[in-house]
Amino acid sequence: MLKVIRGKFKSEKGQGVMEYIIISSLVGIFCLVAVKQFGNVVQKRVLNMKEQIVENIPVN
Repeated sequence: MLKVIRGKFKSEKGQGVMEYIIISSLVGIFCLVAVKQFGNVVQKRVLNMKEQIVENIPVN
């Protein structure tokens, strides 16, 4: 019984790699969501500026 428990604890070599993969994936997903949200804000602001410029151009 004791050998089985020791064997389970010795097989944790890949745990650090798996944790690294999970954390890296979560950071990547967070960055993608943040860029998408930031991109939408920038797009809306550029469109608003474009509309204001068009409104202020005098028509001959």
